Order: sequence, then structure tokens, then C-alpha cells
Amino acid sequence: MTQLTLVIGNKNYSSWSLRAWLAIKQSGLEFEEVCIPLYISDYSTKVRQYSPSGKVPVLLHDTQTIWDSLAICEYLAEAFPHQHLWPEDKTARVFARCISAEMHAGFQKLRQNMPMNCRVKYPGKGLALGVQKDIDRITSIWQESRQKFGAGGDMLFGDFTIADAFFAPVVLRFVAYDVQLDAVSRDYVEAVLALPTMQEWIQAAKNETEVISEYEF
Repeated sequence: MTQLTLVIGNKNYSSWSLRAWLAIKQSGLEFEEVCIPLYISDYSTKVRQYSPSGKVPVLLHDTQTIWDSLAICEYLAEAFPHQHLWPEDKTARVFARCISAEMHAGFQKLRQNMPMNCRVKYPGKGLALGVQKDIDRITSIWQESRQKFGAGGDMLFGDFTIADAFFAPVVLRFVAYDVQLDAVSRDYVEAVLALPTMQEWIQAAKNETEVISEYEF
């Protein structure tokens, strides 16, 4: 198999990179990792060597260049169907795609006011107008997913899927800002954090030295 190459940003801050990285890691696929720190002086020049959008993440495979985290995950699911990155059941798969797309496109208040940061704790911070509405919708998604499709495992659809990759940065946000959660959501957060791949990402994020002021309180 031709080598996969994933270009990402800082592990401490790049939530979009985490989604694609986690999907590949959980699949057990071998890949080369290229990290381009966000907002460095020549960031645009460096990232455009790989990505036509000028953004991370971007996946290189054979002659294909795939940018955007959701497109990368869909590509992986199609190219490596034996990895079962979407639920096998059709109804569950439709639901998983819907909630992944909703996460991909929405929850702007949460994103803006609770930026992902693995190295710090900001309890009580970030609860600006509209953030609690985003939190409530996310926990509602988690509750419904676990209730309808979660039998057989600790992830949203039992086993790990792309949907879990898409909500993984939210898990880190909820931990960093000490968001108060219901029992189902707390258990899900703990299950995601317990993944060895997540622990690997968090440790690497803590080892980084770059500081991006707009992601810090």
C-alpha cells in the first residue's frame, strides 16, 4: 500500500487535525505525519505545498490530495472499508453521518468561546451567550446516539466511528472548561479520553512549546 501522509497543525490547538488524525490512528493504518505549526510567519507558504485550500488537515495518498477533515474521513472509509469507520447498520450510518456533518458545520459559539487547548484548565470560562445552547445540543446528540446505537461498546455507536473522531475535540473542550455534564455524557467523555490514541495526542500536545495567544485565556 502506498504511504499515507497526513499534514496537521499544532496538536494542542488544531481540532480539525485531531479529527482526521484520530480516524487514521484508530484504523491502525500506517501513515507519515507532517506538522506545520499554525500562525507561524511562513505558515501559508508551507501549507500550500500540500493543501490547495491553505488549511490543515490534508491527506496525501497515491495521486490523491484530500483536504478538509470530513472529506478525509469519508475518503478513508471508502478506501479502507474493512476498517469500518462508519457503522455497518444503515440506520446507524445515516445518523452517524448527520451528526458528523452537524459538528463539522455548526456549534460556532462553542468553537469561538471555548477553543481547544490540551495544556490548561479554565473552569467556568467561555460560557458566553449561546454556548450553553451548543453544549445542550451536543449532549443531546450523545445521549440519543448512545441510547439508540451504543450497545456493545463505549463509543457513540458502540465501536469507534468517524462520529467519535468528530466529537473528540469537544471532549477536550469540555474537560478544559470543566463543563457540567449529565451521566451519559460524562461516561462518554471518560471513554474517549481513555483511548490510547487520545492519550498519545494529549501527551504530544503537552510537549509542544508553541503558544497561540488567541487560544489562551
